[in-house]
Amino acid sequence: MSPRRLVFAALGCLFVALGVVGAVLPVMPTTPFLIVAAGCFARSSPRLEAWLLDHPRFGPTLRAWRERGAIPRRVKAIACIGMAGGYAMFFFSVQPSLVLGLIVAAIMLGAAGYVLTRPD
Repeated sequence: MSPRRLVFAALGCLFVALGVVGAVLPVMPTTPFLIVAAGCFARSSPRLEAWLLDHPRFGPTLRAWRERGAIPRRVKAIACIGMAGGYAMFFFSVQPSLVLGLIVAAIMLGAAGYVLTRPD
């Protein structure tokens, strides 16, 4: 395996690990990491790419994203609820200044807006 392919395979594995952590922790996303992992595997290992795209839990979402840029409604709801929960935890545990609180809120609202405007 060439060094370039080895780097992409290692990155793909790292992003799969981050995606698995995101599946367990409510404040960390899963799907974006797995989308990046699939892209890394596409450049390094067709076998690992096929494994990820055929995965019973993650595969349908990844294939929908790859084919249509789509995010299922259920996933949109989970993402928005997770962002709201993450912001609430941030707000009440950190007690940020008004400016920092508004900046983080704007970033999360922008991310939620992007998620909600993707096709189903």
